[in-house]
Amino acid sequence: MAHQAISFVALFIAVVSAQRGPPQYAPGQFIPIISYQNEPNQGDGSYRYSYETGNGIAANEQGYLKNPGQKDLEAQTAQGQFTYTAPDGTPITVQWFADETGFHASGAHLPTPPPIPEAILKSLQQVQVSPPGPNRFGRK
Repeated sequence: MAHQAISFVALFIAVVSAQRGPPQYAPGQFIPIISYQNEPNQGDGSYRYSYETGNGIAANEQGYLKNPGQKDLEAQTAQGQFTYTAPDGTPITVQWFADETGFHASGAHLPTPPPIPEAILKSLQQVQVSPPGPNRFGRK
């Protein structure tokens, strides 16, 4: 009985102290890189890169330092685009730029706001041509 207890304790210690191996990943299809270009910081804040993969993913980006040396006006800007195929087979392309005003993206797949109703457009036009003053909005 004591022999079984000692064996159990030894086995328990061996299992608990055993090191785990590296994570195993399921082998997948190898996706080749068709093209890759990289021009890192050129010393003036500008850079450029692009790549394309064998499964239809492509991206490019270029950036530069806007207003260099002007403390309050200096800003890093970048622009580029990326393309891939959605799971349903739709090709997706996004053009974008980023600067001191933020990140701005456009693409045919992105939602767009509905058109402004005609009555609102007429109202906005009327406000633009109305002279300023106390009666501008129908008040006396």
